[in-house]
Parts: sequence; structure tokens; C-alpha cells
Amino acid sequence: MNRSKVLLTGAIVGLAMLLAVVVVFDWSADSRPSESHAHDEAEPEAGPHDGRLLEEGDFSLEVTIFENGVPPEFRLYAYRNGQPLAPDDISAGIELQRLGGSRDAFSFSPENDYLRGNGTVREPHSFDVHVTATASGREHRWTYESHEGRTQISHRAAEASGIEVELAGPATIVETIDLTGTIQTDPGRVSRVRPRFAGIVTDVHRTIGDYVQAGESLASVETNESLRSIPVTAPISGLIVQRDVQAGQVTGTEPLFVIADLSEVSAQLDVFGNQTAAVRPGQRAEIRTLDGADLAGTIDWISPLVSHGSQSVRARVALANSDQRLSPGQFIQASVIAAEVEVPLAVKRSALQRFRDFEVVFARVDDVYEVRMLELGRMDSEHAEVLSGLDVGETYVTGNSYLIKADIEKSGASHDH
Repeated sequence: MNRSKVLLTGAIVGLAMLLAVVVVFDWSADSRPSESHAHDEAEPEAGPHDGRLLEEGDFSLEVTIFENGVPPEFRLYAYRNGQPLAPDDISAGIELQRLGGSRDAFSFSPENDYLRGNGTVREPHSFDVHVTATASGREHRWTYESHEGRTQISHRAAEASGIEVELAGPATIVETIDLTGTIQTDPGRVSRVRPRFAGIVTDVHRTIGDYVQAGESLASVETNESLRSIPVTAPISGLIVQRDVQAGQVTGTEPLFVIADLSEVSAQLDVFGNQTAAVRPGQRAEIRTLDGADLAGTIDWISPLVSHGSQSVRARVALANSDQRLSPGQFIQASVIAAEVEVPLAVKRSALQRFRDFEVVFARVDDVYEVRMLELGRMDSEHAEVLSGLDVGETYVTGNSYLIKADIEKSGASHDH
């Protein structure tokens, strides 16, 4: 091979290797599951009270958030050349700019050896801080970031990770009461079949488990008076659940057959103690069997009698049973709809995570995600009412929120002040 061909081949190989490096770098950058909003900054200097120490010339101001036994509040300590200054000689103010643009402002008044803020520092303690202080006629200003529970993830990476969001808003909270009980036959759909005349049973045509139609012959009885054979017929259509007759038997007053129409049954629910005030006729009930059947009905009757043994009362729910899936004596569970309440703000329960000692969701502003500590009210299987910590219209994570929590914990977001 001549020299020119060798040089050309080498150039082609080098170009291919360069393109491969570029492609690999670009893929790894775009496919990262998250981009953490961490800073490689030096830790701020701490003051004597473990707060952030802000300095300008010979004047310094220590900013702390005190939350030992009280709601979180700002406390400021002033120093000149490292020596404490009387709080009466200092005026100060703090403004917090939060993710999304909201601002909280605090003024201060002297108390003991510090300046105390005039309000509660609400969670999360994640904000850009603007501090002003005036001492000896000179004004000092500082700005710094104090972020916690925050991370940054590109929209592309969030979509690839299956992170889903929606707007926080109103929802219907369905309050339920959980009960247990059993399936029972309807007394009006059970027939105990007796012969019209006393005599001797000559033939038996049907047995337990047979389904019979109304008017169908079940047995034949030769009467004692006329010695004629008289058929014993089914007064209703249904299933023979009991037989107490044999050919040659002399009939008496006991029933020969018991027939049950199981096309409709009832759920008999046990209602205990303070549940009785909340359970009423007309309420909807969702019934579940141990084998996975789900049915719905309405409470149509509540017994006025209290069971001596269990001190419960019975609530009845009529249930269609044309497929014969429900059997008398079968154990069931039920959720009675006690109330349906429209609340102005709720989040999906699937979105909730634990962060420190709080129930939280993660709000999204552009490609930044931040924790929101919630005070919760009523809840059902789908939603939880939000009393504070989130605003109507805020975008919050509903799907795969645990990935946001993991990314925040990985970035080392802390609660230091």
C-alpha cells in the first residue's frame, strides 16, 4: 500500500472514532434519568448559634431558623468584630423568593439577645433569601440560596422516566364505612312444601339440587281418604335446598321439600356501635365476596333490634343473583357510602410520599421539582383533601413520584439553616 492510501485510511478511522465518541457522549447526556440541581459551592460559614453567618467589613449577621418547640421563626444575631451587638441597635428585614415567584417578607423586633421575625417560616424551607440590616447608620445587603427538597430534571428525561403530572384542584371525597356480613335468602322467596292431604308417598320425582318450575310435580301421595294419587307440586320456581321425604313414607305436618328462589338474595350487614348513627336506609353499598365478586346495592332496611351477643344491628341490601354466584351463608365485605363531599383542593393518594416527618407531593415549575409539605384532611381510596401546603392550579407529580424523592435524596438536599 502506498503512503497516500495509508494516510487516507488513517484519517477515515480517526474521523469514525471521533464521531463515535460524540454520539456516545450525546446519548449519555440525554438519557440520564435526572439532572440534580446540586451546587459545588463551599459550605457557608456557621455562626455561634449554628446559623448562616453573613459578613461585610467588621459587621456580621447570623441568620437562624429556630423551631425547637415553636413554629419555625427567623432569629438574627448581630456582631461587630466578632462581638455581640445589642438587638435594639439593629434594624433588619428578610424577603424570601420561592419557586414559582411567591414572596414572603419578615420584619424584626428585639427580643432578649436577638432579633425575632414577625411570622412563621412555612415549609418547605427552600427559597432565595434577601437580607437587609442597618447598623450604626449603614445599610448592609446579602442574597443567597437556601434550597431543600429541590431537584432539576429535563422534560425529556422526565418523560423517559414515566414521570406524570397534573394540576391540583377540586375533587369529590367519598366517605365510606366498612362492614362485614353474610348472604341470606329472602324469606319471601323460600317455600316449605307440604302435601294437601295426609297419606302415603308413592313416588318422589325431584331431589336436592334440582331446579324446578312453579307447578312442577315433586312427588305423589296416595291419600288416606280417597286412596287416589295426588301430586305434590312446586308453589314457586327455584332450587330444592332441602328434601325430607322417601317413597312409602307416611306424610305428616313437616315439609317434604324446601325450595329457594335464589335469583335475588340479600346482604345482611353487621353495624356496630357508633356506626349505627352513620348508616341509614337509601345509602349505596359496594359488596365484595372473598372470591372477587363486586356488586352494588342500596340499604333498604335496618333492623330496630340489637343482637344480644354482638351488640350489632342488621342492615339489609337486596342483590340480584341471576347467575347464582352468591350463596346463602357466604361471607362478604361491604363499603357503605356515608357521604360524598366536594372539596376545593385534593391530590391523588398515589402521589403522596414521606419526606422527613411530612406527607408530601412534589410540585413542578418548568423543569424544577420541589417538595410540598401537606396538611391533609378527609381522604378516600383515590384522593386526599389538602388543607394547606399546596395551591389550586399548581402542577404536581402524580406518576412515579418516588423517582423525584430518590433524586432529591441523592443530591443531598438537607434541612440545614
